[in-house]
Amino acid sequence: MAHTWTPEGWRQHDARQLPDYPDAAALDAATAELAQRPPLIFAGETRALTEDLAQVARGEAFLLHGGDCAESFAEFHPDNIRDTFRALLQMAVVLTFAGRMPVVKMGRMAGQFAKPRSAPTEVQDGVELPSYRGDSVNGIEFEESARQPDPQRMLHAYAQSASTLNLLRAFAGGGYANLRQVHQWTLDHIASSPWAQKFTETADRIGEALDFMEACGVDPAKVPQLQGTTFYTSHEALLLPFEEALARRDQLSGEWYGSSAHFLWVGDRTRFDGSAHIEFLRGIANPVGIKCGPSLDPDLLLRLLDTLNPDRTEGRITLITRFGHDTIQDGLPPLLRAVKREGHPVVWSCDPMHGNVVKTASGLKTRPFERILTEVRGFFAAHRAEGTHPGGIHLEMTGQDVTECVGGAIAITDDRLGDRYHTHCDPRLNAAQSLELAFMIAETLREETEADGGLAGTADADAA
Repeated sequence: MAHTWTPEGWRQHDARQLPDYPDAAALDAATAELAQRPPLIFAGETRALTEDLAQVARGEAFLLHGGDCAESFAEFHPDNIRDTFRALLQMAVVLTFAGRMPVVKMGRMAGQFAKPRSAPTEVQDGVELPSYRGDSVNGIEFEESARQPDPQRMLHAYAQSASTLNLLRAFAGGGYANLRQVHQWTLDHIASSPWAQKFTETADRIGEALDFMEACGVDPAKVPQLQGTTFYTSHEALLLPFEEALARRDQLSGEWYGSSAHFLWVGDRTRFDGSAHIEFLRGIANPVGIKCGPSLDPDLLLRLLDTLNPDRTEGRITLITRFGHDTIQDGLPPLLRAVKREGHPVVWSCDPMHGNVVKTASGLKTRPFERILTEVRGFFAAHRAEGTHPGGIHLEMTGQDVTECVGGAIAITDDRLGDRYHTHCDPRLNAAQSLELAFMIAETLREETEADGGLAGTADADAA
């Protein structure tokens, strides 16, 4: 794959959704400095993720993929990182315990700083300025100085990603994810919700299981899988100068890796024939994702799969579907049939967020919880009908107590959206809504496995 590829080769292809930097010399200086900095992740970690995703592709595990729509410099705080990590841990425990299936955990964290836009500029009160493209490009404030793309922001994004990764690694391996701590993962602001109460019941059962193991002579404190967890990071590989600068060649294998995250994906707006983003992803050995929506023709999808995974390596490709609650059952099956017919080994993951954005009378965007749930159900139903494996869920969510998506058991209404609407881009599920969705997915997983007569593989002890 890599022998005809170079990190800068994307420059000879059609590069869309990239900012127009006014100072080319400043851009070159910033990327040159990035190229000298240490990798954020390591080749061995990405190989481990590929193996884990191969398990998902075979129907032996489930992928939980969630985090911020767009990370910000202003909201960078260890408490925010911890709370999102805690929410993902809770969801993973629910999916593992109730769904009886091991869970691969991956965050939209430590790098999700660039966003595609529907137009290069926006107009407010007759003033036209460049669109906000994420904190690694420009500022969200509608001011001329803030909206000018600044390459120094890539260095800021690198530093914040490194700090976030350090904290996530400490949480995952330093005792915070110990299953003996499972009762402490519930965030204070959702403690009174009905789904938090149900999680407490699950935590009690896990504690009883650990007590039983100990009584049988198995010390849970000496079982590594119960003391911590494996957690991966991801983001959309949108800002190609940043990704190129962080491409590294592994001395052991000779392969190129994108060292900015374990997993990188290409979005709806950049996954076309001749795409510079596809060309960059073609040459790195990381597992990669492709967003699949209503505009994706099955033939194009097959061409993308042949380009990105010519050797048909299990775990290399994750297809992230984003159709909308009312179109998934018609739009997804043709893609499922085409991929199944050609024998490509892929992970199918459902993104029920991006196709379900609506604008309220107040002007705020939201995503109704019921529509999100309907799309998830449609995703499982389509796979059931086609005999394929529904492998994962991809959510824009946060551990913060936000009011951005309406509905759910906590019943956020349109008139409450403005109470705590903090997102830098699109609305996110809060921790209570995320936990509620996890329980519903877990029940569906249990029904699927019972219908199949049991799991394809043995449940992993890595529940955290």
